[in-house]
Amino acid sequence: MNSPATESPFEALGLSAALQRAAAEQGYDQPTPIQAAAIPPALRGADVIGCAHTGSGKTAAFGLALLQRLERQATGAPVRATRRRTQALVLVPTRELAVQVGDTLRRLGRHLTQPLKVAVIFGGVALNPQMLALRGGAEVVVATPGRLLDLAGRNAITLDGVDVLVLDEADRLLDEGFADELARLTALLPVRRQSLFFSATFPPAVQDLAQALLREPVRVDAPDAPRAAAPETASPSAIAGVPAIDQRAVEVDAAQRTPLLRHLIEKAAWPRVLVFVATRYASEHVAEKLRRAGLAAAAFHGDLSQGARQRVLAELNSGKLRIMLATDMAARGLHIPGLPVVVNYDLPRSAVDYTHRIGRTARAGAAGLAVSFVSAATEAHFRLIEKRQGQRVPRERIAGFQPRELAVPASPPEGGIKGRRKSRKDKLREAAAAGGPSTG
Repeated sequence: MNSPATESPFEALGLSAALQRAAAEQGYDQPTPIQAAAIPPALRGADVIGCAHTGSGKTAAFGLALLQRLERQATGAPVRATRRRTQALVLVPTRELAVQVGDTLRRLGRHLTQPLKVAVIFGGVALNPQMLALRGGAEVVVATPGRLLDLAGRNAITLDGVDVLVLDEADRLLDEGFADELARLTALLPVRRQSLFFSATFPPAVQDLAQALLREPVRVDAPDAPRAAAPETASPSAIAGVPAIDQRAVEVDAAQRTPLLRHLIEKAAWPRVLVFVATRYASEHVAEKLRRAGLAAAAFHGDLSQGARQRVLAELNSGKLRIMLATDMAARGLHIPGLPVVVNYDLPRSAVDYTHRIGRTARAGAAGLAVSFVSAATEAHFRLIEKRQGQRVPRERIAGFQPRELAVPASPPEGGIKGRRKSRKDKLREAAAAGGPSTG
């Protein structure tokens, strides 16, 4: 054992030599702020709420902690049974994030003395291959909630031996859209378990919901985590504690957004860009217009098959594809290495979604650019987003694309900015109460 003066930063956090080696291979010479803050309480067995901006190493934070716990449990244990018990469950909201998290956990666990099986399951693909993959069990399962419930209902997996539950993009999983599925899943888990919830944003309503599933959680906010509020005079590039993102807000009439997008891409010679639109139809429509203009563009949305979505991502990552037109399903967890630019062709409904969208760039300490198109009709909405983020992005105009419509006071889009909507909190609390609170 090294002396305290010579031990490595990850050794000081309590990680084994195998995990230290894997972390170094993933490019972590030093723990990131969220890793340094979250790993120690997680290794003590505490429930943890971890908040840090996108691209800050949250996956490795909970991944290293749960792998260290499983490695400790395996030390001195009898020879592994024929069927592997699922000891750690990681829930994620999207297929793409499931794949990415599974890959990360496999890489982090590659040097463990007793290799762990990591199974990744999600919807949108055939069920039988995933049932076959689970036939011998898996110590770690990464899953989207709907497909996991389907497999559990078919007795392809049992969850009564789970020691650690992780929610990645926890605020999304605790939101109304996943509340029913999450309540049904937690009812299948043992009462005594550790829970680790991680996200870039934790609105107050979501924090209230989290308490139903946690026992005396330790809240860890990395120094660069999103802020609850900040003076409106804050630097435009300091949104949500992500100083590496340079933000621009360009005033343009709605009808001129596609020509302006072409102009910016060509003039600035952006090699790759992720463009967010409001609907699946818009993603296909704008992508087709860009292709007609000679630009390599493709749509990315929930109606595509899993194979088609993976193909679009692979082509974007390889540089074969220059522009990806995506709905908000690409706003969370999607890691596109070295993505230089994000464009909000349509503004998101909520300030939280805005944070996640622009977080697709400037990841892992890199710099990035986020451009938002603001029209007369959406100016008031963008002001609300700015207010919720506690910052101001100066408006600018591009020669040849100056808006003709005058900005007038307007109400936000129907439904307004997402805020404290009526939730499914009672269902989550009932599910937790049915078995009592989890323990570390």
